[in-house]
This record gives sequence, C-alpha cells and structure tokens, in this order.
Amino acid sequence: MLLKTSLRSFFAHKWRLLLSLLAVVLSVAFVAGTLVFYNTATSTFDRLFASTASDLSVSKAKDEITENGPGPAPSIPVDTQRRLAAEPGVKAAVGQVMTATATLVDPATNKVIGPTSGAPTLTGNWTDTPRNSVEITSGHVPQGADQLVLDADTAEKAHLDLGSRVRIITDADHDFTIAGIATFRTTNPGAALAFLDTPTAQRILLGTEAYTSVELFGDGSRTDEQLKTAALADLGSGFQAKTAAEQQKENSSDVGGFLDFMKYAMLGFAVLAAGVGGFLIVNTFSMLVTQRTREIGLLRAIGGSRSQVNRSVLIEGLILGVLGSTLGIAAGLGLALGMIQLMRAAGMGLDTSLEITWTVPAASYAVGVLVTLLAAFVPARRASRITPMAALLDHAAPVEPGANRVRAALGTAAGAIGATALVLAASSSGATGGMLILLGVLATLVGAVVLGPLLVSGLLRLLGGALPALFGPAGRLAQRNVMRNPRRTGSTAAALMIGLAVVIGASVVTSSMVSSMTEQIDGSVGADYVVDGGQGTVSQAAVDAARKSPGLDHLTEEKHLGARFTLPDGTQVLNRVTAAEPGYLRDFRLPIASGSAEAAFAGDGLAIGQDFADAHHLKVGDPITVTYSTETGAGQTLKVAAVVETGNQLFDGQFLTSIDTVGKAVDVAAVQDSALFAAAAPGTDKATVLADLQKSLADHPQLTVQDKAGYKTMIKDQVDQLLAMVYGLLGLTIVVAVLGVVNTLALSVIERTREIGLLRAIGLSRRQLRRVVRLESVVIALFGAVLGTALGLGWGVTARSVLAGNGLTVLTVPTGTVITVLAGSVVIGLVAALVPAFRAARMNVLAAIASD
Repeated sequence: MLLKTSLRSFFAHKWRLLLSLLAVVLSVAFVAGTLVFYNTATSTFDRLFASTASDLSVSKAKDEITENGPGPAPSIPVDTQRRLAAEPGVKAAVGQVMTATATLVDPATNKVIGPTSGAPTLTGNWTDTPRNSVEITSGHVPQGADQLVLDADTAEKAHLDLGSRVRIITDADHDFTIAGIATFRTTNPGAALAFLDTPTAQRILLGTEAYTSVELFGDGSRTDEQLKTAALADLGSGFQAKTAAEQQKENSSDVGGFLDFMKYAMLGFAVLAAGVGGFLIVNTFSMLVTQRTREIGLLRAIGGSRSQVNRSVLIEGLILGVLGSTLGIAAGLGLALGMIQLMRAAGMGLDTSLEITWTVPAASYAVGVLVTLLAAFVPARRASRITPMAALLDHAAPVEPGANRVRAALGTAAGAIGATALVLAASSSGATGGMLILLGVLATLVGAVVLGPLLVSGLLRLLGGALPALFGPAGRLAQRNVMRNPRRTGSTAAALMIGLAVVIGASVVTSSMVSSMTEQIDGSVGADYVVDGGQGTVSQAAVDAARKSPGLDHLTEEKHLGARFTLPDGTQVLNRVTAAEPGYLRDFRLPIASGSAEAAFAGDGLAIGQDFADAHHLKVGDPITVTYSTETGAGQTLKVAAVVETGNQLFDGQFLTSIDTVGKAVDVAAVQDSALFAAAAPGTDKATVLADLQKSLADHPQLTVQDKAGYKTMIKDQVDQLLAMVYGLLGLTIVVAVLGVVNTLALSVIERTREIGLLRAIGLSRRQLRRVVRLESVVIALFGAVLGTALGLGWGVTARSVLAGNGLTVLTVPTGTVITVLAGSVVIGLVAALVPAFRAARMNVLAAIASD
C-alpha cells in the first residue's frame, strides 16, 4: 500500500521532479563516463603492451646519476646481442635502437613533426620481431641510408606521403625520404614513430655500432624468469633485464599516472556537481511537501503514521535516484565515447569498444541513490511532522520553533572555525598550511550554506529600497516573494555559490601565479632573449648559428648534468648541476641570501638553494662532493659560495656553477647546451635583433626563440589552458545550479497559482508578472554570486599565502573575473526565469483563482 501510494505520488508530480532528475543524470553521467573512459583507456594500453612486449628486454643498467641529466641513451655492444642469441631457450634476439631525443622536421614547411598531446617522438631502427607494434601498409621497409618509415597517424597529420622528405635533427641534420608508411596493429598511444635501417640508426642516434636494448623471444622451453636469470648470469654486472610482465607493469605505470590524474580530477568535479544537485533535490522535495500539506494531513487523518509518511517521501527519492542513475549511466557511456574521440583527435588512439566493469554501475548507483536519499531525508522528516489538523489549513508549511536560533548558532560556529583555520593557514606553509586551508574551505562552506537563509533577509533589506524604486510594484512583489521563504532562497543560491566560489578561488591563484612569475622575470632576468631546447638540447650547430647572429652583445650557454651530491655529514642527494658561463650573472640577477654569486661562478664555487641549505644545515664555505658518473667515478669537491633565496621559481632547487668548473672533472664539450641567453648590443633595436636571431636559428625549428615579453606570454598561455580546463569542468556544476534556480521558480509558480490569479484579477499585467518572476530569479542568482565571490576571494587569498614559499609572491585579485561573475549571475537569473515567467504569464485568471 505504501509503495503504491509513493508510486502514484511520484508519477503525479513527475514533471515537477524532471529537473531534479536531470541533476542526478548529469552527476551520475560524469561518474560513469569517467570510470568507463578510464577502464577503456587502461585496457587499451594493457592490450598494446601485452601484444608488443618481448619475453625479455635486456639493456644497460641505469646510472642513477646520468639519468638525471640530458645525456645520450645508454648503449650496449653489438656482441651482447650475439651472446644472448646463443642462450638456450632463445628463439630470436633482436638488437633495437630507440631514442626520444631526436626531432622530426618537415623541410617543406620547416615545422616540427610530432604529437601535441605530450607523447614522445621515438626514432629507431626497423626490426622484424614476432610482436611488432606496427606493420608496413604502404611502401617498404627502409633499405638505405636515406630512407625512413613513418607511422601513418603522424604522416596524415603532417600531410606527408611516400616520397616526402623528412629531416631528423640530432647533433646534426639528416635528410630522409619516406619509403614506407607503418600502421599500428593495436592502437597508437599518441607517439610519433620514425624508423631507419639499423646501421643508419646506430650512426646518427648513438654515434657507434651498438644497441639501446636487445629484445629476446623464447622458444617455450624456458620461462621468462629463467631466461632473465640466465641472461644476467652470462652478461654479469652493468646490465638489467625485464620480463614481459615487468615491461607491461612499467609501461602501464607510466601511462597510468596521466590517466589517474584525469580520473580523480573529473571524479572530484562529479562529486562537486552531485553536491550542488543535492541542494536542488532538497528544494524540490521541500516544495512538494509544502504543496501537499493538505494531502499529507488527510493521509495522517485516516490512519497514516509518521513513519509511513517519512518512508513514502524517501521511496519517492529512491525512485528518483534509481531512475536518474540508470539514465545517467546511459549518458555516461555517451560521455565516455566523446572523451575517447577527443583523445583520438589529440593523437591517442583509444579503443572505441567501451570497457564496462562492475564498478561503473556500483559507483553510479551509489552516487545517484545516496545523494538523492540524503537530500530527501530532511523534507521527508519535515513531512512526517505534518499533523492531521493540517488537512484543514491552506498549504501551511510546518514551522519548527527555534530552528533559526539553532541554524544561526551552528552556522556561526562553522564559519568561525573556518575563518580561524584560513587565518592560521595564511601564516603557514607546506603540509600544515594545506591541511588548514582544507579545513577552512570546508568549514566556511558549511557556515555559508547554513547561514544562507538568515543572510537572505539582510541582503534583501539592502535591496529593499532599490527594487521597488527601480521596478515599482513588480520590484516590491519580487522582494517579498524571495523573503517569504528564506530557507528555499538560501539553499537555491547555495548551489550557485559553490560553483562560483571555486571559479573565483581558482582565478585568484592562477592570476597570482602569472603575476608572481612576471614579477620574477622582470626582477631577475637581464637577458633580452632566451633560446630554449624544450625537452631536447641545443646542438653545437645551433650555438654557432646564434653566435653569428648580428646585433648581440653576448651569448651565454647553459648546460645540465646529472649529479650525486655527497654532503659533509655523508648524506647523498641525487639532482642535477646547472653549469653556465660567467655571462649568466649578466643575464640573471640571483637573489642571494648569503655569500656571493660571483664566487659561485669562480674557482670551485657552487650556489645552492636556501631550502636545501636549511634542510641540511649547510652554510657558505661547506664542501660538497659532486659525482657526475657512477661508471667512471668522475667528480670533484666544490664549496658552497652562495645561498640563493627561496621563493623565486626561476632558481628554486638549482645547483649553479660555471662550465669551466665542471670542465675540470668532465668533458663538458660533449654535453650539449640546454638553453642559451643573449642580450642586444647597446644602441641596437631589440625587435630587429630578435628577428635576426630567429632568422639565424630558422634551420633549428625545434628551438623556441623568445624575448622576455614572449616568455611571459607563454607562461600566461599555459596557466590559461589549465584555468580553461577547470572552468570547463565547473561548467557542469554551474549548469546544475541553474537547473536549481529554474526548478525553484517553476515550483514556486505552481505553489502560488491562486495568488497569481488574484494578482492578475486586481490588475497586474502579464508583463509585470513576468518581471516579478525574472527579478526573483536575478535576486537569487545575485545572492549566490555575492556569497560565492566572498568565499572564493577568501579561499584564493589564503591559498596564495600558503603557496608564497613556492613562488606565489604577488597577490592579484582578478577584478575582471569578479565583475564578469557578478554580471553573469544576472544573466543566469534572467535565463533561468524564461520558462517559469512565460508559464506564469500564460495562466488563465479564473482557473488560477479556482485552483486548490
């Protein structure tokens, strides 16, 4: 009987529950879509790695020192391949050359060929193995020193075909003709692949007849582990071997980091959207309970118990949650397909066969049903308190004595705790500051949500004179309608407040990030131009070309070397040394806390960061042993000559010394530069010198040549891309919040049907009625925007203070974003009111007056 009553009630109000249903669908769709996308992506890569991994991969053992530097790929002698091929149980031993340090260029356009998604460009030798990841689908394998095979996806994006020319840039330029196009057998992980014949690959990529690895394929007589044990026993120390399972695990881990980041970021926004949707559901059921006061009172009068009424409302919420979750899973599959297509457009060829595990429906129903039941709990509890006498009243909402006092006490306490935590966080840093700011954000958010209904009256009193003065009777009616139910207004505005608070907070942090970096560049960079090798290096040919560029006062080379630092107390730290020419001190103004920058670039001096010095109790004059290679033991003892102040992102964590100093221990001529810095000669036009420098380096398109303005623009663009992604994900939250405003207004119009009919009967025009509804919507949206802006500014300012030690030294409040948010809230209000206002104006006057 109870279930039958609940079902009848649910379907009787199905249109009033539609927007709440849509909120559940959107939230669940994000959860389901994220999980399906993640499962599909990981399974795609697992299949790729499983189908292409050799039974055993043997390579040179990693040098923990040199792997921190940009040096060449470690190689193993050719005879190693012969020895491994002779091992019992080995069917084939294939010598492989593969590196990610070469750059592919289209000579016709002089543009770099390669992925834009962050995946590598891999160049190596063509080999025939039992598990090739690609197959030739056009042309043939490389058969000479000037032939190359390119993967099909890269060729298509670069508009290249058989016979097209491709240049490979290493320490020199090498031109090739495309002789073959290769297609991935399973999927393209997003990388660009170029294959040469083995002698050519060895010559231009390694500079010697060697391999980067030997891939073993067994004949089945031995397990992979047995092959590994035998191979390492035969080769001795200095080698490492990985079985197929170990290769798959390592490769999956590399890809998994990126996928995990996407997964948890999107799930975080999904939870945020679900929380916002909870406010919508609370409002919907609260208004439905109020509208059904007489109906519930009659149910109580004929014997219905409080628990039955409570369960009836919760069952309606359960139906809403189950139905919304089911539709949300279906929508999530569409979202996952859209995300996969987006990744495919970016070059990552994910499988379109969706991977749906049991976790998808489990998580989806857990989110959808639990959020809906929790949101329906308070209205259900309120409904259970309706007495049989309410059947004789006219839609009276139950009033809980002292509720406002309890709300005020709880909200004030939460707000005070949050504000205190934020104040303490502003003067803290590191993990402590992070924990305090998290507590502060949660507590102030709870305080704002709880106090929202009480703040409505205060804000409306401020607007009390403005609305009637600007809009006459319509303004007065709108003001009174919003104040009529402050709890409803507050919870509706809270949904919008949450999304906008995150937007404002993120904007403050990112704006401060850009401003801080800009100030650091202006205050620390004296060079007019920066030539950056990006992920690669600056070849000697490029250095020579830059030196010949006209109008330069000087050119400074910078190199990076992997190193192990042995401190006076015996502690060893792996990092890298930044070695530069003395002209570095003209190109950069180091913020020195103690010692002398000049001393760091003379003799055996070394500059270290203040954080490192404090952590290890180092001071000027302390000796540090620097080892550049485990294999050769090359190294030297340097003395701390300068301690660089922390907080400047340009120098944080660096160990600085001169190239001449490092040259006493290693052959620095063999280490390619990582960047070049230059200044225009006095009296020259800096723009002209920049153009000449770019022209001089035109044959090296892998390098970026910028002046300070361009460098700052690049940083801003990178931050803006991150912020755009955040805004895009927050868009879901804003959409759900707007649905909440629409739903509240729509149900409010239904709730006030008789009142609207009476107003129309005494002379209120349709135009005035539409204005009343629009003004209500705008006030609700503006109220949420004001609270959200205040919260967001508090969160953003505090976060900037916590991150001050990480380089966010300048606080910038994005006034443009704040103004846009406030103006946008007015637009949101107007848009949200379109349908409810139109519906209210279309009501038949007599039918409205006669309604019950």
